[in-house]
Amino acid sequence: MLTPVAVEEAVRQQRQFFATGKTKDVAFRIAQLERLKRTIKENEGEIFKALQADLHKPEVEAYFEVIVSREIDIALKQIKTWVKPKRAKIPIDQFPASARIYPEPLGVVLIIGAWNYPLSLVMGPLIGAIAAGNCAIVKPSEMAPHTSHLVTELIHNSFDPAYIAAIEGSIETSQKLLAEKFDYIFFTGSTHIGKIVMEAAAKTLTPVTLELGGKSPCIVEPDIDIEVAARRIAWGKFLNAGQTCIAPDYLLVHRAVKKDLVAAIQRSIREFYGEDPAASPDYARIISDKHFSRISALLQDGDIVAGGQTNPAERYIAPTVMENVSLDARVMQEEIFGPILPVLSHSELSEAISIINSRPKPLALYLFSQDRAKQKQVLEQTSSGGLCLNETVVHFSVPELPFGGVGNSGIGRYHGRASFDTFSNYKSVLKRYFLFDLDLRYPPYSGKLGMLKKILGG
Repeated sequence: MLTPVAVEEAVRQQRQFFATGKTKDVAFRIAQLERLKRTIKENEGEIFKALQADLHKPEVEAYFEVIVSREIDIALKQIKTWVKPKRAKIPIDQFPASARIYPEPLGVVLIIGAWNYPLSLVMGPLIGAIAAGNCAIVKPSEMAPHTSHLVTELIHNSFDPAYIAAIEGSIETSQKLLAEKFDYIFFTGSTHIGKIVMEAAAKTLTPVTLELGGKSPCIVEPDIDIEVAARRIAWGKFLNAGQTCIAPDYLLVHRAVKKDLVAAIQRSIREFYGEDPAASPDYARIISDKHFSRISALLQDGDIVAGGQTNPAERYIAPTVMENVSLDARVMQEEIFGPILPVLSHSELSEAISIINSRPKPLALYLFSQDRAKQKQVLEQTSSGGLCLNETVVHFSVPELPFGGVGNSGIGRYHGRASFDTFSNYKSVLKRYFLFDLDLRYPPYSGKLGMLKKILGG
């Protein structure tokens, strides 16, 4: 198992391993993906225990992390297609010639994971890195120590550290890693830390993917099934105690259905977690005392109509619904990342769109409406990393949908083919032949411009 002091040596060893060309062999990549899938499957019980210890995750929510292995299935099924060179068209002035685009691995990549989904947010990018033929160093989040240790152990027991390695540690370890020269950095975390990662990467001109967060709005129009909408909103918001980067951060509800929707969300909370969610085995806890204090302070920013109870000893904050919230309140200025749901109202859809567009572009946007005109309006008049119509959160689990943010909510995409693309360099290759070497392009140029225009179409 690697230690922080071995960071420089770990990078050096991986560069040596990559230089052997072994990772470029598709059969090798397939074998490693199959090994990773077996490792996840065989240790499912230990993964459940670690996630329970770190976040009090129920087994079903823990399983949502384990099914990251579906990404492996897609890679195994399609990798032989992904790695094939693609033909490109040749303009007439280049004849005779051929052009192809070759995907090649970048080299040694760094993957820094997040604590809220501490298994899947490490393994997901790692699958793409392996499929694309890279070596990788993984840094799990120290804020989820049980899962971090387990991930490190699983990687250590499954792979040669000169190929895939995991390094545990604190902020200082991350800083030391970022000081090294990698061929790519993949970071999942807050926008604030994302800026620090990008600044460090800029010093070595290292490309990055930044999977960040932000305030993901949820618009609710009158033409809906209120009970179904309430269940989907409540589930997406209070999953993992609200500690989900794409959780609905706040609601923009049409005045005509606001009262009924709030009542339906309250019923959904009782159906999900009982009269006392603190006693429910299906409700998670806040990751740390620091985050508990930050989220608890936001409870002062409006009128609580459901929940609001807290228990510092257990880092428990009840599923909470809040009304009469000012757009200028702190709860509406920063990403909540916890189980507090502010409910605002609007009279026209354009009003809700205006509020969204006045803020940084969100990682996700949700619209509940069956009206195709309204769906089109939101699709065309807003910008977000992803958009769900009449649903929340689950778009993340569709492997064929590239996932990522825009603006403050992130840079780059992954999942499925997008993961392979992220960790690949697409090398353009032109091959010419020695026939028909016309002298039109060579000096002297006198009298050649007219013919060149005819050939090139200028």
